[in-house]
Parts: sequence; C-alpha cells; structure tokens
Amino acid sequence: MSADLRHPDLHWFFPRPRLKDADPDADDIREDLAEAITERLENGGLYEAPAGDQSIFVATIRALVQAAGMSPAMGRRKVFIVGDAERMVAQEGSDQAANAFLKLLEEPPADTTIILTSSEPGALLPTIRSRVASVRVAPLGEADVRAFLADPAVANAIDSGRSGDAELIQSVGGAPGRLVGREAWQASVEQANRLLEAAIAPDRGTRMRVALAQGASGARGKFSDTLEALTVLLHQRAKSASTRGNERMALGAARAMDEVEHAKELAYGNVNPQLVSASLLRRLSELMGGGAG
Repeated sequence: MSADLRHPDLHWFFPRPRLKDADPDADDIREDLAEAITERLENGGLYEAPAGDQSIFVATIRALVQAAGMSPAMGRRKVFIVGDAERMVAQEGSDQAANAFLKLLEEPPADTTIILTSSEPGALLPTIRSRVASVRVAPLGEADVRAFLADPAVANAIDSGRSGDAELIQSVGGAPGRLVGREAWQASVEQANRLLEAAIAPDRGTRMRVALAQGASGARGKFSDTLEALTVLLHQRAKSASTRGNERMALGAARAMDEVEHAKELAYGNVNPQLVSASLLRRLSELMGGGAG
C-alpha cells in the first residue's frame, strides 16, 4: 500500500486546510499533500473524514491540471484520484482553473485516468457530473463491516472493543470508516436525532427552535456531517417500517432521504444552516406526519 501511494504516476488529491500563503504554487500543494499522505500511511491508512475547514481549493486544481499535462514518470499511464470531490470550492477569479479542469475531464490525455470519489455525488457541480461516468459503490454488508472492525490495526486505531456490537455495526450505515473519529460521528448522530424528533413533533415552534440551534454560518463540516447521519437514520427508519409492513411510513422516510440529499447540496454551497434546517424540517414534517401547527 505504501509503495503504491508513493508511485510517481499515482496522484492523490483530497481536501486540505487552506495554506497560509494566499496564492500557493504547485510545489506548495504537492508538499502539503505528500505530508498528509505520509501521515495517513503511518496511521495504517486510517484517517478521519475531512473537517469543515478542509476543501479542494483552486490552487489544488491548478496543481492537478499542471501534473496532468506531464508525461508519466515510470509507467505507461498516470492516474489521478480526487477524493471527496464534492469539496471542490468555487472561488472568485478561478474561472480559468475551473475551465481547464472541465476540459481535462472532457478530453483527458490518452495516458491519463481520472477518478473522482464522493459520498455526496449530488453535491458535485452539474458541469462535473455531466463529464464523468458514474459508478455506484454500495455500502458494505454486515459481514464486511464486522471483518473491518475485527482487524487488529483498525481495532487499535478506533479502540473498537465493541467490534461485534450489533448496534455499533448498524450505526455506521455500511461505512465503517466513520468510526475513525467516532466521537464526532456520534455527535452528528445525536444532532440528527434531534432534527428527526423535531420533524415529527406536533408543533412548528419545536421545529423552529431546533433549526435556529444550528450554526449560523459554515454549513460545511459539522452541519453536513449531521445531514449525513440523518440519511442513515432515515434509511434505518424506512427499513424498519418496511419490515413491519408499514408502507406509508417506509415511503415517507424514503422521500425524506431525497429531501436530505437536496439539503446536502445547499450545505455544500455554504447556504446558512439555519435556513436549510428550517426548510428541511418543514418538508420532513409534511412527509413523516409531523404537525402542521
């Protein structure tokens, strides 16, 4: 694994905090990514999801486009992996870099493969989605999640003494990597539960109080994590209702997941979390039987 990730023809780009230099060059970006990759390797390939201050900024896009124009160093091809690609952020004055990246996606060099990964494909810019072929990777099954948690390196990294705990396995929704930084994920689940409870509350006042409790700015990060946790809770609710034969509840939860996906897109666009929450709770209330008051 270590040798592969350090192969000169394999380029891995992913969200990072903005560098202190206002206009970092490609060498600065490569150095920063190399340090981050080394840290990930030293941790056994386990790392937390990007924090709210981490994105793929325009300087990183410039570095990627520049590297794509070079010939492979050792092999016959070069491969670019852009992780959490929905974290690409538009910046004023970045049209040239954005257009160059779109052109690269549309007509990559013959010796180049570009792979974008995202757990939020709906949050990708339409101009990007229209230029790529989508391949959906399904969540891991229970047996695979158990095997992941039982791995000694994983158990040591996340202190997983509950590797066989059915509740823990269910809580990750087929994405056990969430347990790296488990406390943050559990906080997101708790906040998502508050949103869900507010959505089915009989009064509008409860929904408004919960919406206003969201941060007034910085929709990326914690708020987006809460929406991801809400998707997991709704999926569990839909599955449980379907098992009990309650088709109305199952359908409501399934439609609610679509509303959460829309909210995620707004969140990644830096829309005020309070506004997103208020609108989302209103729609969830309509779909899941909350009060109209």
